[in-house]
Amino acid sequence: MSVILGIDIGGSGIKGAPVDTASGKLLKERHRIPTPEGAHPDAVKGVVAELAKHFGVDGPIGVTFPGIVQHGRTLSAANVDKAWIGLDADALFTEATGQAVHLINDADAAGLAEARFGAGAGVNGTVLVLTFGTGIGSALIHNGVLVPNTELGHLWLRDREAEDWASDRARERDDLNWKQWSKRVSTYLQHLELLFSPDLFIIGGGVSKKADKWQEHIKLERSRFVPAKLLNEAGIVGAAMMAQEGGPEAQQQEISPTSQSPAPKPASKAGKKK
Repeated sequence: MSVILGIDIGGSGIKGAPVDTASGKLLKERHRIPTPEGAHPDAVKGVVAELAKHFGVDGPIGVTFPGIVQHGRTLSAANVDKAWIGLDADALFTEATGQAVHLINDADAAGLAEARFGAGAGVNGTVLVLTFGTGIGSALIHNGVLVPNTELGHLWLRDREAEDWASDRARERDDLNWKQWSKRVSTYLQHLELLFSPDLFIIGGGVSKKADKWQEHIKLERSRFVPAKLLNEAGIVGAAMMAQEGGPEAQQQEISPTSQSPAPKPASKAGKKK
């Protein structure tokens, strides 16, 4: 059993727990600390260090971030302090905790966890995980391989960014009932369906806990869709998985060589006339 601490940085809370990366199970109850006002790197660094101390960590730590993460650097800051842009956050948190810390985009972490242990377990082909909350996060996975930092919530749709029109925050802001919101989500998913032709959409974020309110109203042409299974644990589990598998450089390796069927081999050219 490999136990790794996963930490999920969110807009309102920073949550952590040790994870058995072989099963995807949390080994202790999640510990949550409110996200510091403004989410400045120095303040968030202190919370991450406090969580590491709380769980008595001795080993690598996986941390999610609500923005683009490339080679340990945070390159965007849509809902956090702009001081994150261009920051070597791996180094910041490694210094704060005294352990090797590896960052991953929060939706990518949720996607990894859902693909291995959740609603996408055993599904071959293209899986698109979408988290509906303050914005819309996305994780694109093909045959178990993550394509990081897709940021599909920022696609332009109806003269604005999709997440400004179809996120859960937009539902609350515009006082939409679930059927009205589902119509917007269907339009967004149909657009993604046209672009990516996924075999499966996994709908995550806070709305996944209320699937009975919207599931029957989603309309798609070809793709299947299901609610996420891991709910609020997905980011923690995915962060731990990524850290256990070697950090950002391993993000494009297969997440499970045994849980997925191999991609079909091209037809043999034997006997073909030249």
